Amino acid sequence: MKPFEQVSGAVIPFPMDDVNTDQIIPSAYLKDLHANMADGFMAYVRRKPDGTSIASCVFEQAQYLGAPILLVGSNFGCGSSREHAVWAMQAFGVRCVAGYRLAEFFRDNCYKNGVLPIELTASAQSDWMAVAQQAGGQLPFEVNLQAQTVTGPEGFSLAFDVPSAQRMALLKGLDDVGMTLLHLAQIEAFEALQTPGPAGSRQMDV
Repeated sequence: MKPFEQVSGAVIPFPMDDVNTDQIIPSAYLKDLHANMADGFMAYVRRKPDGTSIASCVFEQAQYLGAPILLVGSNFGCGSSREHAVWAMQAFGVRCVAGYRLAEFFRDNCYKNGVLPIELTASAQSDWMAVAQQAGGQLPFEVNLQAQTVTGPEGFSLAFDVPSAQRMALLKGLDDVGMTLLHLAQIEAFEALQTPGPAGSRQMDV
């Protein structure tokens, strides 16, 4: 997993509330093994049923293509727990998603895949959204996980908090397996203390 320390670039302002994982990556893109995950990201929000682009949608505007930061409304990522929603978002170029009350399954899947999810208060989300919309994708913002800060144009600044375990995992680029292997010496020492039981089994001393 790629470590996350900081990202800098345009912020995609997408204030819609209650966006579910089927909107983030429609099921049609899960059935086709050759489907482009980046194309599938917000496919039915970005394009009409006939496949033509909706030019007014931020995801179809040139200044936001490949932008690393996505700023969303409340309850983003609700619905099913499909991990593909994070994969599609990553394929589009997003490495950090911020919003008010991100859906729990979605937030956890972000941590497991090297994407930084930032939980904002309602007021912080509103303030950042106003600045991001005014910037229009033309001015950069920086998200720094080490300092747990966001900075941007016109002196914009806010602080955020990430649980220590998840913060360390992101900074070091560790998934669940990687986190477990950090304790390999203790695991091996514990196993070495086990005494053989009957018929070659191993029995734990209690």
